[in-house]
Amino acid sequence: MIEGKGISKSFEDLEALKNVNINVNKGSIYGLVGSNGAGKTTLLKTLVGIYKQDSGEVLIDGENIFENVNIKSRVIFIPDMLYFFSQYSAKDMAKFYKRIYKTWDEERYLKLRDAFNIDENKKVNNLSKGMQRQVAFWLALSVQPDILILDEPLDGLDPVMRQKVKNLIVQDVAEKQMTVLISSHNLRELEDLCDYIGIMHKGSLILEKDLDDLKLDIHKIQVAFKESVKEEILKDVNILYEEERGSVKLFIVRGKKEEIVDQISKYDPVILDILSLTLEEIFIYEMGDVGYEIKNIIF
Repeated sequence: MIEGKGISKSFEDLEALKNVNINVNKGSIYGLVGSNGAGKTTLLKTLVGIYKQDSGEVLIDGENIFENVNIKSRVIFIPDMLYFFSQYSAKDMAKFYKRIYKTWDEERYLKLRDAFNIDENKKVNNLSKGMQRQVAFWLALSVQPDILILDEPLDGLDPVMRQKVKNLIVQDVAEKQMTVLISSHNLRELEDLCDYIGIMHKGSLILEKDLDDLKLDIHKIQVAFKESVKEEILKDVNILYEEERGSVKLFIVRGKKEEIVDQISKYDPVILDILSLTLEEIFIYEMGDVGYEIKNIIF
């Protein structure tokens, strides 16, 4: 569905994107995470055709998106910084979207009006940040896009509305095979929503993987031995992080669970526990592996 091949983009002396390859499958929810300044927003704006890449290709269903009206009509982008015409109400914005998007569904717009419970006659710019965000989703979901691209989409929404919006997105993915790409720093919410995860750092996509496979590839291990065998373990296991808590050692390890257990079991541990990792923990240790790390992490 969405394919980026060798995308590079610079702004004067800033190399924002460096040979990025990204693939987002139809009907999936793809979560894009990364360090501050990693290039996530630049990548999203390039994928929707706001920016033109300096090199590489951005394809949607095999077609270049830049200045491609037919392809862009199937895509909705909700940016981090929202924009509405200064004097427009939600109703005015709806009329504008109806003229722009052939897939506009008036019946759905009216149904979603009840879901969001916002006065459609009020000027959008006079509404709170959270209510403006709701209007953006209200309009976007009324278009019924093939592709929905979101930059920090739930920022400013209260917990009830966050859940409502997530439910609406998941519903459209399940029923209409809508494709969703989300960039967010809220990894806990991405973990609930996403099928795939991409991690960016310094303009490069350093990892792209199915979320379930990613969790199967990194493990948190608590282990204790009668005698010190730390150096032997380090030689046999790909360790991303280590910490000592008295006689118990904690390791974050990359690899297949069965192989790791077999390797450590060779040293007759007194304690050997395999603990699950959250997406946030995986992100921290993956970033530590490329030099962007946090010291003295407390669990």
